[in-house]
Amino acid sequence: MFSLNDKVVYPGYGVALICKVFSREVAGSSVMFYELKFQNKDMTVMVPKDRIEEVGIRPLSSTCHIDDMLKTITQPAKQIKTETAGSNWNKRNKEYQSKISTGSLKDISEIYRDLKFISRVKELSFGEKTLLLKAELLLAEEISAAQQVDEDNAIQKLRSLFPASEALLHTQI
Repeated sequence: MFSLNDKVVYPGYGVALICKVFSREVAGSSVMFYELKFQNKDMTVMVPKDRIEEVGIRPLSSTCHIDDMLKTITQPAKQIKTETAGSNWNKRNKEYQSKISTGSLKDISEIYRDLKFISRVKELSFGEKTLLLKAELLLAEEISAAQQVDEDNAIQKLRSLFPASEALLHTQI
């Protein structure tokens, strides 16, 4: 499926490079492994080749998928009511964490868009800010790797899209 030196996306952690493909004896049988080195984290993981799909590791997005993701960010945010208590945030947080764990570029871009919208209406809580930054970092890493641009430029590209969507402010919450 993947080859040595391919860049892949590990759900919830970001872009990694396949730096080694090797075989090990596990429970009496030979198992093939991919060794993944993360670009922006001092972290390396070994994933059995036969569990790649189960873990959710996917190829780096194409330029076309990146363009679709950027369009998603400029679309109006889904209806989100401001909460009087923390219960709505807790429910949204569980949904957002679930989406991040899938590694789906579309899901992460929707989280980013929704939280950016909320931040223009009210101050984000610590948890919301943390999640917004995580989504932004995951998106920027993938944009950077797929389009071969500096990660800071990718972050600026993401941030510049949101103010262009002034119509979002006029959407009723």
